[in-house]
Amino acid sequence: MQHIIYRTAILSVIIALFSCGNTTKNETAETQNNTSTDQRIFVTKAQFEHNKMTLASVEKKSFPVTVKTSGMIDVPPENRAVVNATMGGYIKTTPLLIGDTVRKGQALVTIENPDFINIQQNYMEVNGQLSYLKSEFERQKTMVAENITSQKSYLKAESAYNTAMAHYNGLRKQLQMLNISPARVEAGTISSVVTIYAPISGSITKVNVTRGTYVSPATAILEIIDNSHIHVELSVFEKDIMKLKKGQPIDFRIPEASTETYKAEIHLIGTAIEDNRTIKVHGHLLDESVANFLPGMFVEATIITESVFAEALPETAIVTLEDAFLVLKLNETTKEGYYFNQVEVKVGHSYHGNTALTALNNIMTTDKILTSGAFNLIADE
Repeated sequence: MQHIIYRTAILSVIIALFSCGNTTKNETAETQNNTSTDQRIFVTKAQFEHNKMTLASVEKKSFPVTVKTSGMIDVPPENRAVVNATMGGYIKTTPLLIGDTVRKGQALVTIENPDFINIQQNYMEVNGQLSYLKSEFERQKTMVAENITSQKSYLKAESAYNTAMAHYNGLRKQLQMLNISPARVEAGTISSVVTIYAPISGSITKVNVTRGTYVSPATAILEIIDNSHIHVELSVFEKDIMKLKKGQPIDFRIPEASTETYKAEIHLIGTAIEDNRTIKVHGHLLDESVANFLPGMFVEATIITESVFAEALPETAIVTLEDAFLVLKLNETTKEGYYFNQVEVKVGHSYHGNTALTALNNIMTTDKILTSGAFNLIADE
């Protein structure tokens, strides 16, 4: 009897162990299945709509081949003027400040010098003699034609008249250069002060003198810049110059002032290499009214030399994690929400919000990719 009971007990233990083994196997299999399911990222439909998530497929986009360069905002030489005095003198009045706007022909400064009086006096004296010398020359001309006077007297009168005329014209030109009216001098008005007028319209950018300063003809008194026409002056390295040609588009920005990108195009390409192995490229803005550019502003520019097509996704769809670039590919859609798989891709350069893909890695053009909100989902994993 005891033997029977002993065998029954052993049999019960074996059955119990066998049952536990099956349970463990089932639990292990279920755990593996759950682990496999958990590898996908799940997003509920409410979460998808609340976060305004979007889906899109890989598309072919145009990407430019570019040349990176830098330069500055500038104006043409005829739009920049340095104001000098024709003759030296002392500044009598200088009413303008940096930033003042002037128009062409407007009075800028006045200069005083006693030498101005001497020029006007000489002009009046020569002007007074000229009528007499002219009359004498014409009289001698008539007399020599009638053989009444000698050829010598005629030549002397002619020489005196021509010399006085040359002196008169030279003094008259000096007065005009000093902005002194010869007519006023002929009328007896003499002044020791002359006025310098603006050669162009624009804004005062430099004032190098004060009242009482002595200036010579080599002294730069003021600088005027006309900003009505500006351009970008770029420096392109020698290795890239063969890629450039007139009319190519330029995207540029002013990094110190704005994040906005502006448009220009190549107008001229220099023909000489500078000492730093660069060449000057002159670009015209497509719309000069888009911003208040100032000459001298630093420019970062991209010259578009050609365009190529590549498979692309929006920049927001690609998440950078350490050294990998990841996207979320839609795996399954259910009543509850969406299941996504992480897929690694290889990327190229970006342009206008799109990034080129150099390797799709198990992504088809028909697959749907999460283009908005991917970063937060991957970062939370």
